[in-house]
Amino acid sequence: MNELTVNDLHLDYGTGAHANQILKGVSMHLQRGEVVALLGPSGSGKTTLLRAVAGLESPKSGTIDIGERRVFDGARNFEMAAEHRSLGLVFQSYALWPHKTVFDNVAYGLTLRKMGKSEIEAKVKEVLGQLGLGHLGERFPHQLSGGQQQRVAIARALVYNPPVILLDEPLSNLDAKLREEARAFLRELIVRLGLSALMVTHDQGEAMAISDRILLLNNGKIEQQGSPQSMYETPDTLFTAEFMGSNNRLPGQVVASTNGKVALMVAGVSMQGTARGARTGGEATPLIRVEDVKISAQQVDNALEMPLLTCMYLGDRWECLFTREGLSLRAYSKYRLEAGSYWLHMPAEKLWVF
Repeated sequence: MNELTVNDLHLDYGTGAHANQILKGVSMHLQRGEVVALLGPSGSGKTTLLRAVAGLESPKSGTIDIGERRVFDGARNFEMAAEHRSLGLVFQSYALWPHKTVFDNVAYGLTLRKMGKSEIEAKVKEVLGQLGLGHLGERFPHQLSGGQQQRVAIARALVYNPPVILLDEPLSNLDAKLREEARAFLRELIVRLGLSALMVTHDQGEAMAISDRILLLNNGKIEQQGSPQSMYETPDTLFTAEFMGSNNRLPGQVVASTNGKVALMVAGVSMQGTARGARTGGEATPLIRVEDVKISAQQVDNALEMPLLTCMYLGDRWECLFTREGLSLRAYSKYRLEAGSYWLHMPAEKLWVF
């Protein structure tokens, strides 16, 4: 069963000739126990879509259903107020009350719902325990670390057992080390509690780690959707391929294309690639993931010979930069390379041609 269904949603800012289209017919669903990440660059519409689901933005047309309840219907001019949608919200800024304790911050939504004092206490203690915050109930937000504040915001969203939890860039306020730990914690929590979650992020690594399915938005429309693995390994478009990984984009021209195999010229060298929307003849865009480029000191097939410019130490590997006649290529090496020229092998199945 779908916990959330969005159908053909349109949303504009402004009116008439000056209207700015933000969502251009977005349809999506979220199943029970599933985590869906809304991924995309700034301005793609992902936060606007989340806010429309929450009831914080008013769409122009389409429908939104939470479970079997219709909460927005453009044709009927019906829009349910945000407070009646019973969704859990975790904002980017956490939005904690600075003058309230952790306990009172988490209890706030239950107090508004006029729940009994003993029931509130039981529910708040339960959710604080689930998130490892049981010993911090009497502290104030300024006495907590960033990671603890984030967990308080999640506790407040979970305390009344909402059908869907909405997460708006939930890890963006944390430093890089804490983000990795929080990412693992958030995924573990979602799986353990069987949550249904819709999460906005601009970080593809975060989306792949936490979600079951990714919706990649581009200029108000869904560019592609699927499992993190399918989005990374079999992108349908150049936009998806470039957004989902670290890539080398090459200049190229298609010479021939047969049964998905492409013969092309790259920097004056004949090479073989795999077609992804490539046309026979004319300009094309060959692209290969940085990790798929193999460095060889000996001449190999399907390779460009390029001099090494520099190597950068990343801890578990070196990122090496090669350049020749205005063309730059990056590749990873286990060891720091000596100065000189190398053959950069690009396997035909990994050299995608768009």
